[in-house]
Amino acid sequence: MKCIAVYTKNFEQFSDIYEQVINTPLADNEEKEIEGIMISEAGRVPENYLNRMKIKPEVVVMKVKGQPITILQHGDVFEILLPEQQELEDAVLQ
Repeated sequence: MKCIAVYTKNFEQFSDIYEQVINTPLADNEEKEIEGIMISEAGRVPENYLNRMKIKPEVVVMKVKGQPITILQHGDVFEILLPEQQELEDAVLQ
C-alpha cells in the first residue's frame, strides 16, 4: 500500500484538504504544502502495518466509504493508505 502523510492533528483541516491530497501527484518521498499543511509521499507500507497500527490504543482507524482507502490518525499526523494498482487488480480478480 502507498502511504501519504498529512501533518496536522486537526481533523477539520485534514477533512478540508483530503480530496486535494489524494488527487495531488507526489513522487517518492516528495513533500508539498496544501493550504499551509505539509503532506508527503511516505513510501510503501507492508500489509501487516495496518494490522499493527489497528491494535494501538492511540491510533484512530477510518475507512473511506465505498473506496479501498484507510486513514490512520495518531499524534500530529494522518496517514492515508491507498492500494497500489496491482493490489486493486488482484482485489477485482478475487
